[in-house]
Amino acid sequence: MSMFDGMNATASALTSQRLRMDVVSSNMSNADSTRGRMVDGEWEPYRRKMTTLQPNSSDSSFSDHLNRASSGGATEGVKVGSIVEDQSPFRQEYNPEHPDADEDGYVELPNVDPLKEMIDLMSASRSYEANVTTFDAHKNMMMKALEIGRG
Repeated sequence: MSMFDGMNATASALTSQRLRMDVVSSNMSNADSTRGRMVDGEWEPYRRKMTTLQPNSSDSSFSDHLNRASSGGATEGVKVGSIVEDQSPFRQEYNPEHPDADEDGYVELPNVDPLKEMIDLMSASRSYEANVTTFDAHKNMMMKALEIGRG
């Protein structure tokens, strides 16, 4: 076990939470984009994206992680497994003057809920802050160990 394992695990969490905040920002900025991508020759609204996090190790089961932790092995952190699209239906809004309105006057809008996005952003931000605090504590412990070695 290296003395930098804790810092490496925390750094991976910081990177993952930063990407999660970037995805939330993308969702918020496209909350009204009726032309997200072309599907079968027609525009489809922007579809909300979400990140999935997974362990950064090759261990596949909980018992593998538990055995590794109980034998003194360090965790390897976390990584973003994938960025997936939310398959919930698009919102429908009556606006016959909108250029993307159908023949009945309804416009399909992205499936982005600003309230959900703000909650996700707050969660990612708090997790990021907690990991910064952990990183600083680890750094301070290493500095104290160096001071003990000098004295």
